[in-house]
Amino acid sequence: MRELDVVVIGAGQAGLSAAYHLRRAGLEPDRDFVVLDHAPRPGGAWQFRWPSLTYGKVHGMHSLPGMELTGADDGRPSSEVIAEYFDAYENRFDLRVHRPVEVKAVREGSGGSEGEVGRLLVETSEDTYATRALVNATGTWDRPFWPRYPGQETFRGRQLHTADYPGPAEFAGQRVVVVGGGASGTQHLMEIAEVAAATYWVTRRPPAFREGPFGEEQGRAAVAMVEERVRLGLPPQSVVSVTGLPLTDAVRRAREEGVLDRLPMFERITPDGVTWADGRTAEVDVILWATGFRAAVDHLAPLKLREPGGGIRVEDTRAVRDERVHLVGYGPSASTIGANRAGRAAARSITRLLERTGSGTPAAQGASA
Repeated sequence: MRELDVVVIGAGQAGLSAAYHLRRAGLEPDRDFVVLDHAPRPGGAWQFRWPSLTYGKVHGMHSLPGMELTGADDGRPSSEVIAEYFDAYENRFDLRVHRPVEVKAVREGSGGSEGEVGRLLVETSEDTYATRALVNATGTWDRPFWPRYPGQETFRGRQLHTADYPGPAEFAGQRVVVVGGGASGTQHLMEIAEVAAATYWVTRRPPAFREGPFGEEQGRAAVAMVEERVRLGLPPQSVVSVTGLPLTDAVRRAREEGVLDRLPMFERITPDGVTWADGRTAEVDVILWATGFRAAVDHLAPLKLREPGGGIRVEDTRAVRDERVHLVGYGPSASTIGANRAGRAAARSITRLLERTGSGTPAAQGASA
């Protein structure tokens, strides 16, 4: 068992931002804090994105604090560009990310004495860490949401999720149903329609297309909507889910060509396709579920942080039920700019916690974020 001041779980945008600000606060990696990542290499969830998602198609990618992402080739896959950037960032600031490390559970450890904060035990495939504070930056990529529909198990074709999407080439000549009204679903559909024999777009609700620019005011309003759910202890929605779909030139063209003609959700799945409540049927080879993700926080279950509504109530980045636990990249901070801000806020709050309780290393006690 190793004793540390802080454990950071996850080395995506939020985790790296938190680690950067912990370093600025005077904490040393591998002495005062450690960053654990289950992925095989740098890049966070970006490293798993499909090859056709080039860097030029990425909207709103904000650089990590202290080091700009410059000179990127818009035609290269974003998985390569951003993974290389994260790798360079880790090296430049000597963050010493441990990988691949699986975090199995976080539990209550020994109690504190004389005002000292009790420790949390972080059980991993590498070691067990006893920590004063925890930054959870695990994102959502590891928890794709798969809806369940009658007859799903009888389907003889292929079913896959956005998390497994390989790009459009594999769907050449096939009949494909894309389920989901978000940005990923429309991107998949527009790509696949160019090579498939037939495509169908199915959503539970009519999609909301957004006209005009998306400015600072609209962005704040969208974040506030997500933030309110988190404050109430409800499962968070993504910021993107409440902003609507931007009407880009490509989207307008796809609508004119009938690619984005939306159908209501089918009633059941058959061995050879899908059927609707009104009796319509479609024979298909593939069902692609672009149905989003859920927060990857199962390892925190022993701490009993969830509210009756199913989510973890968070104020700023701190879990309301345990001031030692900070969630970054969760709910309103699940965007690249939001993750940066959350990482900084978590580091500041944790530094104050260590100072207030007189715990931690001399560096942590005298530091200011």
